[in-house]
Amino acid sequence: MFLDEVLNHRSVTAADPLLCAGASAVEGRQVRWVHSSEVLDIAPLLRGGELLLSGGQALAAATDERRVGYVRELAGRGVAALAIETGPALPDIPESMLVAAESNGLPLFELRKVAPFVGIMQEINSILIGQSVELLQRGDEISHAMAAELAHGGGLDEVLAVLAGQTGSGVRLMSPAGLTLGSAGAADGGGAGSGPETGGSGTVSSGAVSTTAVDVPVRGVLAARLELELPEGVDPTFIRVAGERSVDILGLALLQRMPPGLKELAGAELMRAVHSGSQPWRLEQLGAAAGFAIDGPVAAVTVRSATSGRLRPALDALLAGAVPHAASYVDKLELIALAGLPREGTRAARASMIEALGNLEVPEGSAIAVGPLGLGIGEAAWSMAEARRTLDLAPRTGRAGGPARQVRDADAFAAERLAAESLEAGARRDFVRRTLGPLLEHDEQRNSQLLQTLTVWLDSGCNTAQAARELHLERQSMYHRLQRIFDLCGGDPRGTGRLVGLHLATRLAPLP
Repeated sequence: MFLDEVLNHRSVTAADPLLCAGASAVEGRQVRWVHSSEVLDIAPLLRGGELLLSGGQALAAATDERRVGYVRELAGRGVAALAIETGPALPDIPESMLVAAESNGLPLFELRKVAPFVGIMQEINSILIGQSVELLQRGDEISHAMAAELAHGGGLDEVLAVLAGQTGSGVRLMSPAGLTLGSAGAADGGGAGSGPETGGSGTVSSGAVSTTAVDVPVRGVLAARLELELPEGVDPTFIRVAGERSVDILGLALLQRMPPGLKELAGAELMRAVHSGSQPWRLEQLGAAAGFAIDGPVAAVTVRSATSGRLRPALDALLAGAVPHAASYVDKLELIALAGLPREGTRAARASMIEALGNLEVPEGSAIAVGPLGLGIGEAAWSMAEARRTLDLAPRTGRAGGPARQVRDADAFAAERLAAESLEAGARRDFVRRTLGPLLEHDEQRNSQLLQTLTVWLDSGCNTAQAARELHLERQSMYHRLQRIFDLCGGDPRGTGRLVGLHLATRLAPLP
């Protein structure tokens, strides 16, 4: 039911509802269920689309900060609306809640008269159940028609044509890699498949055409995504239900057309799980099915490029020749991969892979990072997160950290990664100021480059000749710079305990 229909129902009007915030979000908003609760931590238990009724007792005793958090959490969960009964405990809805509801697009109603919440829930939810049963019956009829087409020899396109004809919607079936497996109806012209990916089942807007997406698993692993256009004048809930009820038939049609191996499907799902940062147990479950050794060493690879999708075949081919096992995944401007490394010579194999990645032809502005070594598939998401952190930090430091400018080795940014994650920004800046203050002041006043010189020298292992080559300096000029640096920093740090602190400060100085 639409929210305005619910509010005009006799059971709700008896409570004399008054819209206090979120008016712009009321029109077209649908209610999936009516729920009542005084628990302020209810948001994680909701699925979205609920009209939530509250007697206000818990809100009256809560802090203002918790009330605002309550509204934001409900809005973030996709709750259809919040209705609060005012009375002796909570005479008025706090202004802070109204502001939070308005800014987060959550319709908030005041119930100005006492009305039995049980009666409201019974009447509205009975209507919703009846409508749901009707929708499910219509969805099942479409599913049966698709099954009949499949049983009589119809292929994937013919089965999709039944779904398109029965719903009046353009439909398209997409592989996890973004390839079109089949389409029918208006989607044949590119409508349903031309919009942005949802990253999971959901509804998106593709230009002037809205679509809803439903995941199609095969043997428990994502094999495709069904995209359905939402034509004007057709109930979007019906379109979605029809898509959800057709999942099993489409899975069978996929198996009939090109039976995928479980390893291939699990590999795609594994990379989706790594991409989203899933728990180790889930990664171990999928990794085993995808052919990765559960306790084998792994390293993540992240490529950020405007042509990530086109780079995938080249990356797959490179990794196939560099490591025993690998899987990849594309998400918009990011191409990610997971490399399964050998148990013997693990670090050498990782170094060879980084060197090979330096030869990958990528467009200008692209960047590649290799995450730290994960000791088992359960650490794959951590390695991926650290690879991304490295890409975020590398431009600030001005260091490549790999054999080619576009390749960043997370191990070369270990100090920066640790500091960014574990040290508060003010503490980092204070440490840098106390350690390098005179040198930084010298650079600022005289427009010199002593900090860069010191950083390169320390990164080279205090090899003066190598640092001079990297800085394109004559050796004598390098010695003069170093002497000035030593004068400003309390002497030559070699052979003292000051060396590590000085080196750390140079690595943290570029961070915000």
